[in-house]
Amino acid sequence: MHKLAFTLGAAALAFTMAATAVLAQQPGRIRGQVEKVDGDSLVLKTREGAALNVKLDEKARVSALVKASLADIKTDTFIGVAGMPAPDGSISAFSIHIFLPAQRGVVADRHGPWDAKAGSTMTNAYVESSVDSKDGPTLSVKYKDGTQKIRVTPETAITAVAPGNKDEIKPGAQMIIMQSDKQPDGGVIAKVLYIGRGLTPAM
Repeated sequence: MHKLAFTLGAAALAFTMAATAVLAQQPGRIRGQVEKVDGDSLVLKTREGAALNVKLDEKARVSALVKASLADIKTDTFIGVAGMPAPDGSISAFSIHIFLPAQRGVVADRHGPWDAKAGSTMTNAYVESSVDSKDGPTLSVKYKDGTQKIRVTPETAITAVAPGNKDEIKPGAQMIIMQSDKQPDGGVIAKVLYIGRGLTPAM
């Protein structure tokens, strides 16, 4: 019995260590400006000021973010909202991006923590309605597990996702790497990223 318990315990420990190793290979989102490009390799100056070596995965998915407006957000539009929770339970959006139609059903509709700012959240949801008030528009959005009230302010950055390609990755371009793998040399392999087309991604 003790031998079996030890074996199961060792297996659980090995599984935990393996899971931890996998998570260690998946850093959070990385934001910054492209400083140098050499083929599929580039140097990114991160938002924190560090220089990071990035290699593009051969199957990297590159999308662009382009300027949009509140008028582009209509009923049933699928949006991603980066914001700060307000005392009344609503979310004050500092960034809204409009997903491509092809991303519906592919990008999960959800609400959870985000790493753009301390305490921020991300809500991927479908717009149900919009109400204007003296404090600005409020969007009612719905996702798989619930609903949220999103407050839009004059400072809210509104963008739309557009098809992009690796040719847009040039010195001076602003990007956010959504998925990547850490490398032994401290760099990363970028798998999914957004390029700001003439803008800095606010999410």
